[in-house]
Amino acid sequence: MTTREHKRTSNIKTFDPRHSIKRAVKTRAAGSRWVIVTSKGKVTWSNKIERVTAIRNGVPYESVEVIGKKANLPVKHLLHYLGVPQTTYNKKKKENDLLSGRNSEVILILSEVLDFGLEVFNNEEEKFHRWLRKTNVSLGNVPPESLFDSVTGIQEVRNTLSRLEYGNLA
Repeated sequence: MTTREHKRTSNIKTFDPRHSIKRAVKTRAAGSRWVIVTSKGKVTWSNKIERVTAIRNGVPYESVEVIGKKANLPVKHLLHYLGVPQTTYNKKKKENDLLSGRNSEVILILSEVLDFGLEVFNNEEEKFHRWLRKTNVSLGNVPPESLFDSVTGIQEVRNTLSRLEYGNLA
């Protein structure tokens, strides 16, 4: 190997998955606390039982906007995923009404997955948002954001993010 070739290869960093795995294990051990803040207050939960309570209590319609900002998606797209017409959304939001149980569940789980995704992408929002819009082979050649209309779809996005976190192709 010549000196020039050695200099070129010595600048290349090899990927060491041990660092990512240690970070993931540490994060999981610390536990998570999720929050959706709206002008009417906040919804917080840290485990599945608290999530069930939040679903039963209902989540404000305004939380759709909060999730839209987190995912960098227009409210119109999220309403389509939730099956809520724009006019109904405007009326219910103005009346400070709460989402149905199913839609509250989708919003809460989506919030968890979006937070997890940002963590996997080292809080690089632009890269994460680009990943959400790009077709993904492990998700059947559809963009991850297109699966946000069901709990199962959101869970598949989470599984794909978990594989990415541990250095597997996703």
